[in-house]
Amino acid sequence: MTGTAVTLSGVTTPDAPPLTPERLRESVEYAQRELSAQANPEKAEGMQWYMKTEMPFYGVQKPGRVVIVRGLVKQVEPATPKEYRELVLAFWNLPHREEKYIALALARHFDDFVTPDQLDLYRRLIVEGAWWDFVDEVATKLIRSNVAGFPTDTWSIVDPWIDDADMWLRRTAILCQIGLKEATDTDRLFAFCRARMHEKEFFIRKAIGWALREYAKTDPEAVAAFATANKEDLSGLSYREGTKHIKELLG
Repeated sequence: MTGTAVTLSGVTTPDAPPLTPERLRESVEYAQRELSAQANPEKAEGMQWYMKTEMPFYGVQKPGRVVIVRGLVKQVEPATPKEYRELVLAFWNLPHREEKYIALALARHFDDFVTPDQLDLYRRLIVEGAWWDFVDEVATKLIRSNVAGFPTDTWSIVDPWIDDADMWLRRTAILCQIGLKEATDTDRLFAFCRARMHEKEFFIRKAIGWALREYAKTDPEAVAAFATANKEDLSGLSYREGTKHIKELLG
């Protein structure tokens, strides 16, 4: 691969050198050096508390991580789906949460490889991540991109997630159309909300409310009709969140 690469933001940058095992190792070492240099134990403790996790943090917040990712994409560029997966997993398999955040940032950056062929990888990130910060990023960015670009192939894999035993996969199925606006599959969105609105799980109830609230920005009448028709079955949380900005339309 030679010439230039265009990122999601539309910025054109020179291609990085081939992603050899040595360069992959060097890129990991670079990121870890940069994270260590910016480490802040006090912030790390607060971030760990906020996320309610025992997973270690360096204490490097998003602005610092963005700079590191910019440096990384100048050093590495996957040329094949296999290399893309290897790059993402090289960071995902590291112990600190910021390293995993970098894995997700790289997964998004190299958007030529965000295709249905990688849905099994994204499923792994969801199931292993098993918390809202990881899951919501995958759902509303990576899975959403596949829903938008490859709906037939993607829905054949994602549809069963709404009934999966893993709660985070169910949440992903509900959330993965957030931001699609007019391209939202409304029937599927409402069907997924109906399928899970009996659940007592907070993260499912919250997901339903979030998905409805976001779609209400595009079609408030449709959301109002759905919420009114299902008011007795929706949890109070889902109903309140979903109708937050359309109260005047409720029956």
